[in-house]
Amino acid sequence: MPIQYFTVILVLACTIAVPCEAVDVEHLQGFGDTRYHLLESREVKHTYHVFVRLPESYEESGDRAYPTVYLLDGGSTFPMLGGYYRYLSLGEDIPDLIVVGISYGTDDWKNGNNRSHDYTAPSSEREYWGGAADLQKMLRTELLPLIEKTYRSDPKHRVIFGQSLGGQFVIFTALTDPSLFWGHIASNPALHRNLPFFLEAPKQPVNSNRPKLFVSSGSEDDPRFREPSVKWMSHWSTVRSTPWDLELRTLEGHNHFSAATAAFRKGLIWLFSN
Repeated sequence: MPIQYFTVILVLACTIAVPCEAVDVEHLQGFGDTRYHLLESREVKHTYHVFVRLPESYEESGDRAYPTVYLLDGGSTFPMLGGYYRYLSLGEDIPDLIVVGISYGTDDWKNGNNRSHDYTAPSSEREYWGGAADLQKMLRTELLPLIEKTYRSDPKHRVIFGQSLGGQFVIFTALTDPSLFWGHIASNPALHRNLPFFLEAPKQPVNSNRPKLFVSSGSEDDPRFREPSVKWMSHWSTVRSTPWDLELRTLEGHNHFSAATAAFRKGLIWLFSN
């Protein structure tokens, strides 16, 4: 029997013989102290899996409040950016943060991934788009109170990060309720089916803690995403009065998915540069 076939059989036998156990992230030090909450939302009638990574300086009995970054598409972005946060923190690129991942627990819409509805403004091209206002209300009335009641999360320094359709939601919130988050990071926002909404959306009054909006687009992004993003950037770069401080970046060499880590780092550095 060829050795490679024997190895495969041996691995399968071991896999069958050893009982499966839940993965303990304690030994994945990049995740630090990670907590889990199951959020069954009354506002959107949907279930969300919420992962909370506490900074190494966090103490249960302390009184220090921490800026908190909320990651949309947390099932993918939390494992990637929650671990990356540790490197950025070690390098002192950014301050200590609480990182929150908001996950559907699946990539399959049939099994509950509702991102195409939750993250989007209405579109005449997609009848199931248009749930962003409901998700925004869920954040305001359910998730943010949960995090800020359970952890020492600073409500004056909330940050939201979104990639692709998540980036659309970030801009939606910055336009329609700019005071909900202090910092907004939109990576490769997908505005290809409802761009007019984002060019004309009404601006709401803000409080004295003026929010900030960072929008980036990868130079190698798919044209169907890149071109509407560039149009949005060009439009808002000429508007003289906006409800937020605006920073626009092109991420050279990055495509639709590779840009997320670069946008996360550059966005956070810009937000906390002052």
